Amino acid sequence: MLFSLALIILCSLVLSKVMQKLRLPGLVGMLLTGIILGPYVLDLIVPELLSISVDLREIALIVILTRAGLALDIKDLKKVDRPAIFMCFLPATFEIIATTIFAPMFFRISHLEAAIMGTVLGAVSPAVVVPKMLKLMEEGYGKSKCIPQLIMAGASVDDIYVIVLFTSFMGMYNGSNFDAGSLIKVPIAIVVGLLMGVLLGTALAKLFKKFHMRDTIKVLIILSVSFLLVTFEMFIKAYVPMSGLLAVMALGGTILKQNDVLASRLSGKFSKVWVAAELMLFVFVGATVDIGYVANAGVTAVALIIVVLAIRVCGVFVSLIKTKLSIKERFFCAIAYLPKATVQAAIGGLPLAAGIAAGNVILTVAVLAILITAPLGAIGMDVFYHKLLARD
Repeated sequence: MLFSLALIILCSLVLSKVMQKLRLPGLVGMLLTGIILGPYVLDLIVPELLSISVDLREIALIVILTRAGLALDIKDLKKVDRPAIFMCFLPATFEIIATTIFAPMFFRISHLEAAIMGTVLGAVSPAVVVPKMLKLMEEGYGKSKCIPQLIMAGASVDDIYVIVLFTSFMGMYNGSNFDAGSLIKVPIAIVVGLLMGVLLGTALAKLFKKFHMRDTIKVLIILSVSFLLVTFEMFIKAYVPMSGLLAVMALGGTILKQNDVLASRLSGKFSKVWVAAELMLFVFVGATVDIGYVANAGVTAVALIIVVLAIRVCGVFVSLIKTKLSIKERFFCAIAYLPKATVQAAIGGLPLAAGIAAGNVILTVAVLAILITAPLGAIGMDVFYHKLLARD
């Protein structure tokens, strides 16, 4: 295991630096590291690490969402009230509908299988988007119109909506009827997650005020509570839907509201933790990529991804109707909503494992979506943010 870890760290750092020299995002190098060292190419990552890769990716996601919460001011979200809500589900809905319509034209699959594919593709990746938005907030780009906050909030919530639909369509394929009532789980999960995060964030803020301790200890406590929130989601999901990741963001946001000076210091600590967490997240996402599937997919899958992405962009523009954002700023929001990685890596293989006839096709398209959109969105944000957004 130590040999695999050493290879992962050294190779990802080298390739990340190479990508930056080529004016590409460092995460592209990390994805390539996972692909090259993963089980489908050189197979140099031991099975013990791969078996816990899902947990490692979740830990990394918790780290970045906690950091996002510590920088996400509730007052800013209130300024973008309606568009923030629409960005949570409209772009994903446009993409799911487009996939359901067009996928049967590109592949020999049913419309229900195409709908399942659409839900696999529909989620934006907060792991790619959130760090970029935090960087924009630090540099002052788009802050006056709360653009980074708008994108962060939408990217964090649309995953819940997409996964609920994915579960529903999978149930339909296995003989169950579509339960429209299951969509009620989305707002309930959001509200319960926010309440849990606010309650625990308030409690932690009072604890930190009453008892003196080092910031490093506070970071460990926040991380432990965040892990418990995500675990608690799994524990109560049979009774009450809850978004553990949204609770994590709300926890950080509540600490910011209670003590902004402390939140700023803790955010700096979390940014250091993110250096290691980011590396593990994208390396293990890359390790899930089967190059054999990609080689067999051909241009058909790429063409489908381009078509549905174009329609997803339309969904972003519809969400931003009647806002004060300029055309340039809306175009940036569309670019920021392109990257896919974490959700696709997590659920892309589930239809195949469940015995769905089109499971192989769904997994292939999911893998290609990661390879195309994660670098495309990250590069697009890095290249265009200073051209499309105003700096305060």
